[in-house]
Amino acid sequence: METQEMSKGRKITGWVVAGLITAMLLFSAMGKFTMPEMADNFAKWGLAEWMTIIAIGEIISTILFIIPKTNIFGAFLLSAHMGGAIVTHMSNGEPFIAQSVILVLVWTAAFVRNPELLIKFNS
Repeated sequence: METQEMSKGRKITGWVVAGLITAMLLFSAMGKFTMPEMADNFAKWGLAEWMTIIAIGEIISTILFIIPKTNIFGAFLLSAHMGGAIVTHMSNGEPFIAQSVILVLVWTAAFVRNPELLIKFNS
């Protein structure tokens, strides 16, 4: 009985963390289409022409991350996306803690939702 409870708790935790990440990333992606300050930032970084493509990639990666059958692939895509965001902020002398926390949460959710990943890494 205890194993089932832990399994249920692990499942709920995984979905809650994945849901929070999904909400944050979809809000971020939508902001790229609706918030003028985002366009200003992308122009400042020299990435204005890439903003729409980055937003679409963020949406696709997030959708893949929330779907159980594709969540590992989505986690890898989001890792690349957040890595790019971290490097962009670092190279412009801007804080990058939010992007780093999201990246850690992506992999936390991936490991919680897919415990077999830890077994593969440990063997």
